[in-house]
Amino acid sequence: MDGQQLQQVLNPQRMKSLNEWMQNSSITLRQVNGQRKYGGPPPGWRGPPPGSGCEVFISQIPRDVFEDWLIPLFQSVGTIYEFRLMMNFSGQNRGFAYAKYCDPITASAAVMTLHHYRLPDGGSLTVRRSTEKRQLRLGDLPTTINQVELLTVLRMVSDGVEDVQLKMAGSKGREAVALVNYSSHYAASMAKKVLVQAFKKQYGIPITVKWTSFSKPKHVDEPIQEDDLFTPPCLSPLPKPSITPPHLHPQPSLHDVPPHTPLQPFFRAVGGPTGPPRDEMMPQAPVNRDAVSQLQWLCELYRLGTPQYDICYHHTSFDGFLCFSFKVLIPSVPLPLCGVIKILPGTSVEAMKREVYLAAAEQVIQTMSKASNLLPF
Repeated sequence: MDGQQLQQVLNPQRMKSLNEWMQNSSITLRQVNGQRKYGGPPPGWRGPPPGSGCEVFISQIPRDVFEDWLIPLFQSVGTIYEFRLMMNFSGQNRGFAYAKYCDPITASAAVMTLHHYRLPDGGSLTVRRSTEKRQLRLGDLPTTINQVELLTVLRMVSDGVEDVQLKMAGSKGREAVALVNYSSHYAASMAKKVLVQAFKKQYGIPITVKWTSFSKPKHVDEPIQEDDLFTPPCLSPLPKPSITPPHLHPQPSLHDVPPHTPLQPFFRAVGGPTGPPRDEMMPQAPVNRDAVSQLQWLCELYRLGTPQYDICYHHTSFDGFLCFSFKVLIPSVPLPLCGVIKILPGTSVEAMKREVYLAAAEQVIQTMSKASNLLPF
């Protein structure tokens, strides 16, 4: 394509606007294998990357709309960890992009706020939760290959390989098939682009590479890993990101609570400790604490560990309520405490986070109350 043809494809005014925005905002965009990336991580980020459930998929993007318009729009909802706009060789976008936020609640807010967002030309964006597929199926592998060898080869030719499962398929087991798990959807996407040619060039093996059709998120009954728990945005240096909600009030001390709180039946029922020694005398706790602080205080009293919250947006009901599912993990209690929360859309993402956490903590306290017939506050 010559310069004149390229100018006909690209809108000069839009390109000028993009370049000016990059200069004025000091934004850096990187072209990587058909994708133009911002962030991953963004400047000033501290801590690990966001876990699953934090990415949204954006489609119906006009071909001459670029990051100077898209990134500010999606940043209006919350901090963007990474933004990827799919590009073709002409310099136009391919009509879709991915935005990854710092936590699942902000991603949910982006879907609720920007889905069907009206564009100046009369169209509208489609914004949905990203499937974030991370598993590839490699077919037509030689039956002589073993799992350790294959894992070594995959890590040589692609980044982010976590593990591989090898099995025999086809009639009479004449074909070896591998399921390869990657650390992220992006890593799996990049591997999908290069594995066929890499195996053919370096090993003379014509293989097939496809997304697995049965990749799915974790079932609600599967154990949650620490990386899956909600981590609030952390753009300032922290030794370790918090996986608990922000303190809504000063946290209580064990010296502020009574020693004979009768919740022993609940903790015996779930296999936890039965409480502090009875010879510890402490004054009565204040009652004007919110539910999050009350649950924290209760866990301190019985030496159960800090509650950890796993919050996930589920759907929007027909009457406009936002429905979230939650699990609260208490280290000394073997089973997670689960439930569903319905809230109305709030004035901000932070306000909705606060309301969801308060509702989750309140439900957990009610569960404990029903198990023991009495709460300490």
